[in-house]
Amino acid sequence: MLGSPGPGSQMVEAQLNVKPDFSARVQESEQPRSQVVRFGPEQPFRLDAGVELAPFQIAYQTYGTLNPERTNAVLICHALTGDQHVANTHPVTGKPGWWETMVGPGRPIDTERYFVICANVVGGCMGTTGPSSIDPASGLPYGLGFPGVTVRDMVRAQAVLLDHLGIGMLLAVAGGSMGGMQVLQWAASYPERVFAALPIATATRHSAQNIAFHEVGRQAVMADPDWRQGRYLLEGTSPRRGLAVARMGAHITYLSDAALHRKFGRRFQDRDNPTFSFDADFQVESYLRHQGITFVERFDANSYLYLTRAMDYFDLAADYDGVLANAFKGTKTRFCVISFTSDWLFPTPESRAIVHALNAAAARVSFAEIDTDKGHDAFLLDEPELFAIVRGFLESAAAARGLAAARR
Repeated sequence: MLGSPGPGSQMVEAQLNVKPDFSARVQESEQPRSQVVRFGPEQPFRLDAGVELAPFQIAYQTYGTLNPERTNAVLICHALTGDQHVANTHPVTGKPGWWETMVGPGRPIDTERYFVICANVVGGCMGTTGPSSIDPASGLPYGLGFPGVTVRDMVRAQAVLLDHLGIGMLLAVAGGSMGGMQVLQWAASYPERVFAALPIATATRHSAQNIAFHEVGRQAVMADPDWRQGRYLLEGTSPRRGLAVARMGAHITYLSDAALHRKFGRRFQDRDNPTFSFDADFQVESYLRHQGITFVERFDANSYLYLTRAMDYFDLAADYDGVLANAFKGTKTRFCVISFTSDWLFPTPESRAIVHALNAAAARVSFAEIDTDKGHDAFLLDEPELFAIVRGFLESAAAARGLAAARR
């Protein structure tokens, strides 16, 4: 009978019905399994919203060794659903770091040569103060009591971390997607601290379409009865279904039609014929459900709301009288802007606009559009041309800054 859920649907439902360990979720926010620096009430962190967070903490990971001259530091800025675990086993999922193709010994961002730092963004859920952190005024998780955050807040928090680590100028700042937004904000806010900048698959502001996709995801989360107006940690529930749907929708935007067709086509999942039900008959359906289920295990729903909103608000030119070139006026930072032909979330014209603004500001900039059918997620995948460009750009920056040549 059409509409009857099959056994696969029942399995998904069972997985989403598993009661989460809320104490573990809050514990990861307060006592992350990574390095962390804590600032007391006497060192408040002021957000663009006009609210001060105190106490405040930043969770981060480092790889490699900082040289005596402190000139080999590379800051990695993570994307929306990323975190500080770039090149190590993730403490929650047990999976490899999200950019191990790019960062590590002998990789393009070589941890035998560079000192690599990545911090969980403010508003995140892996140890930097965010909505699942404890509000000192109440002793309970902030939930929706947490103030709104911006990309500029994320960058300012990273600057605070670097001050704590005693790092003045960065050899490079690199990141894709929301991470690329942070790279651009770094170059605009702290040009004297950024020798080289690598914004990948990004833009200086979100398009109306991107804002629309984010709104659909947020509404999926908030429509889940277990969201409880953001108080799910207090009430012992979790909006797992809503967050899973949000992840499924977003994940489609990270791919391309060609990539989906190549990977899945219209092939059935573990069967030869349709079940005439709403089970996951097709491989692509099963894949998306898996993406949703695994995502809710490691990410906080309220953080998803706050970080997607931060991306929506990002508009670099708006902070400089509407003229993007003014954001980079007089900069000495060297840039390498990278886009992908099949990225329809942040298409190449967005990257070209960055390049044109940098040219207008007389900045030193190179640009590469990489031909691939892997979509927006290409920056996270095995993409040899990307690896060669990043390696070459960093080696050029390192040579210009007087670092010893890489060992071959």
